[in-house]
Parts: sequence; C-alpha cells; structure tokens
Amino acid sequence: MVRKLIEKPIPSGRFWLVALVLITLPLMLIAKIAQLQVFPDAAKGGAFLRDQGDSRAIRQQVIPAYRGVIADRNGEPLALSIPVTTLIADPKRLQSAASQEQLEVLASALDISVTALHDKLARYRKKSFMVLSKQLPVEEAEAVLALRIPGVSSRKDYKRFYPAGEVTAQLVGITDKDDAGQEGIELAYDAWLSGELGNRKILQDETGRVIKDLSLIKAAKPGRELRLSIDLRVQYAAYRALKGAVQKHGAKSGSVVVLDVASGEVLAMANQPSFNPNDRSAFKPGAIRNRAMLDLIEPGSTVKPFTILAALQSGLFDLDSEVDTSPGYLKVDYKTFVDADDYGRLNLTQILAKSSQVGTTKIALQLDPEKTRQLFEKIGLGESTGSGFPAEAVGNLPAHTTWDAVTQATFAFGYGFNVTSLQLARAYAVLANNGVRREVSLIANDERFTGAHLFDPRLVETVRGMLQIATSSQGTGSKAMIEGYTVAGKTGTLHKVKAGGGYAKDRYTATFAGLAPATHPRLVTVVVIDEPAHGNYFGGLVAAPVFSEVTSNALRLLQVPPDSDGTQSALLSRLMAVEKKSES
Repeated sequence: MVRKLIEKPIPSGRFWLVALVLITLPLMLIAKIAQLQVFPDAAKGGAFLRDQGDSRAIRQQVIPAYRGVIADRNGEPLALSIPVTTLIADPKRLQSAASQEQLEVLASALDISVTALHDKLARYRKKSFMVLSKQLPVEEAEAVLALRIPGVSSRKDYKRFYPAGEVTAQLVGITDKDDAGQEGIELAYDAWLSGELGNRKILQDETGRVIKDLSLIKAAKPGRELRLSIDLRVQYAAYRALKGAVQKHGAKSGSVVVLDVASGEVLAMANQPSFNPNDRSAFKPGAIRNRAMLDLIEPGSTVKPFTILAALQSGLFDLDSEVDTSPGYLKVDYKTFVDADDYGRLNLTQILAKSSQVGTTKIALQLDPEKTRQLFEKIGLGESTGSGFPAEAVGNLPAHTTWDAVTQATFAFGYGFNVTSLQLARAYAVLANNGVRREVSLIANDERFTGAHLFDPRLVETVRGMLQIATSSQGTGSKAMIEGYTVAGKTGTLHKVKAGGGYAKDRYTATFAGLAPATHPRLVTVVVIDEPAHGNYFGGLVAAPVFSEVTSNALRLLQVPPDSDGTQSALLSRLMAVEKKSES
C-alpha cells in the first residue's frame, strides 16, 4: 500500500510533445531576435556578412616621397614637386559593382572611350589594383571621386614643376611618369633627389575611400635639395641673347656657357632650340639635348691662342717675332692654306688679331707636334669635365704620331679634333687664371680649390693681352667689345664636316670664346651658333655680339666694377707698340 502511494506516474507521449513545443518556441524566438540584430536582411544573412567584409577592406597604401628641390646658387627653385592625385581602382569590384552607366561616366571623366576602359579592366581582371590616371590636378581627381563609383579610389602623389620652363630645360632635365629622373640633372642626381617611399595601413569602404588611418608602417623620407652653380639671372640673360641670335640668323641650333673664373662654377648654360618641360604635348626629342655638353665641334680658330702659347713656351718665338704671310696663301703638301688677304709680315699679336691661317701654319710647323698636343691635353681639350652629366661627350685629340705636315698645321687652328663648348670654356679659364686649371662644376661650391699650375703666368698674361687686341677695332672680334670693360677673346668660323667625309662649302659653325674683364678676369663665355643661314656666318659677326650681350649683362648682374677708363696696361701698350712697329 505504501509502495503504491510513493510510485510516480509515467509521463505520457502527449506530455513530451507539449514540453518540446514549450522549449522550442523560446529558442526560435531567441534565434529570430538574434537574426534581426545581426542579420537585418534575413534572406541574405550570409551574403550580408560577406558584403560587409568585402566593402570594408584593410589595405596597405604607399606614401609618396617628396622629391628634393633643385635650386640655383641663390636658392631660386628650378624644379619642385607639387601635389597631385593618382586615381586607382580595384578591377574586380569595378567590374562587378559598377553599372554600365557609371563606367561610361568614368570613361568620360578620364577622357578615354568606354571600350578602352573595358579593355583595361579585362587586362587587369585577375588583379586587385590598377592605375586609372596618373598625376591629375587635385580638383579634377576630386570631381571623379565625387561620382562615388564602386572600386575607384585615389592616392596622393607629386608632379614635377619647372618654374624657369624652357630657360633651364636641357640642364635641369625632366622626370618620367613615375617621377624618376629621366634627363639632365634630374637623372644624374636621381638618388639624391628621390627620397624613400613610406607605407601605411588603412581601412577603405566599398567605394575605395579611406575611412580610417589604422597605422603608420613606415614614414616617407623626402629627397634632398640640390643647389646648382647656375645663377638664374645670368641664365636668363644667356637664354634671351642666344634665342635672339639663332632666330636672327636662321641657325640650326646654338649654345652658351658662362664660367666663374675663380671657382670653375658654371653660371649659365643655355641651349637652342628648347622646350617647355611643363607641357610636353609639343615635345621634340632633339630639343632636350644639352648641346653645350653633348654636341662635339671642331673648335677652329678659337684654339689659336693656345698655339701661340706653345710657340712662346718653345723659346723659338717672342713678342717681336714676325712671320711672312705673303702672298696670302701657303701650299703644304696636298693642302693650300689661304688668308682673307695678303697681310705681309705679321707678329704673333697680329696673327691672332687677323686670324691668319698662313701665319699659324708657319708657326705650327716649327713646333714639336708632341708638345703642342700635350699643351692642348693639359688644358682639357678632348677630355671629360667630370661633371657627372648623363652622356657627356668627351671628344678626342688624335695621337701626334699619326700626323703629317698638313695635320700638324690644321691641328694648330682647330681642325681634326673635337671638343664640347664646356671643354672650350674650361680651356679659356686657364688663360683667365694665369695658367691655373680648375675643374668645372655644375653644383654650387662653398669652397675654393687651388687648381693645377700649368704655365708661366707671364706667358699666359701675354697671350691674354694679344687677345685684347684681337677683340679691339683692329681684330676680327671687335663686336665682342663691352662698354666700360676690357675684353679678350677669339673668333672661330668652321666649315662643317660632311656626312661622307670632307668639309661642306656652305655649312658653317660660328664661335666665339672670351673672358672679361681682361685685366682681372671674372667670367669666361663661349658661344656656338650652328649653321647660321641668313648670309652672315663668320664668328665675329654671328657669335661675338652674343658674347658681348651675355657677358655685359652678367658683369652688371654680378656687380663687377668696370675696368676700362681709356688707359692701357704696360703690357698692352707694349703689344700695341710692337704692332705699330711691325706695320711701319
């Protein structure tokens, strides 16, 4: 009886069914609430999570490095970097999420056809990154980003800008589409200017916009500033004068180099034709050529002063030495050398002033050819300047052992070997420095170098005095004269070499090389005008006036005091006396 009282009834099947329902319903309710909280769109629960993962992506982004400024010696910018925007895209997202209408709008904004955009997307279909357009102005890029096209985003970049434009184009050079040095100083000092890229971790939304900077992985390191030896004021003066001369004479091209005598620094290096590095739509490959350093010329009569220096060094000639140039021509083996006139007996000063081929030839044939060549080599002709400028031409001086009498003669007045305008300027700086050779530099120097003493200063001063007379009213370089300043220099008129050998009868190069003030030289200027075509082609008529304009402006800009007050130095007086004696 007791056992019957304590026995529990066994639940029926109905009980378990009710219990199951009571337990299941709350669980379903909880699940529904969770679904509504976590998955707002019940039909797309898994897809929603995937979309959220796709629409918010953590990526690494490159931080561009600011390229160093290129400045002139006074800090005036010649090349600097300005902010621009590069438009980029995720090709997969752009193809899958953007409508055809959006793609058409994007293509129009990028100024390309829809077909071209589709082709590009097809090429990058397996990639997660592609560049849509580089170096856009910030406002143009913002207009595209405002369209909020899925997959399209941007990154900050820099673009090179050249404030002096075509005035310094060939020397400063240009960068390529990736902002790396491509030509000129930009290429030569690319590592110095480039800096180092940085990196950061970012969070982007579905359109590619940066939602948040998560962390800086590596800071960008800006490039270093580069200060050139160029004085932009002198550069402008050289450029204007050269451009005017090339246009006036219908010349093919031209170059001007201005050197600081004391330091060897290049104060100006102008070239024609030129181009605007900020607008390359009309770019012509030849215009980027830095002719002052890349073009080789036969220096012609501009090297006659060095032949006279060799003559004085030899001891065979002095100030009073005379050479009979009658009857105005001289036959040497298979070649006849001709003067513009029958000058009769000339002393060394007159030979330079008249630029006598006959007189120079007779002197050269009495000199040791090996020593003459060695002198030309010492002053740096046919030898690299060591400037580091890309593809700088070297030129050549032929070995004297191969010379015959004709070659020995033509070498003495600048035929049969090649130099650059800068090499010729360096050689004239030796005359300006009383026989001391200093290396040239395109980079500003804060220190002065002593240089190498090559020649007796008295002999060099004598040659410099002769060159003063060559640029007086009595010489071929009279149009190089500068009011208020003494000038010493030499003209050159070269027949150009023909493609098949020999010399063209109607194609010339007009040159002038000189220094000022002649009493205490501060500047050396070399002018080369290639193929003047409007009648005049002589160096004294075409190149000498450019020298005068450029050098006079440079002297005044640099505040070099005038040295010409109508009086003559003792040396110049003696040279004039010797000349008058020779004429009597």
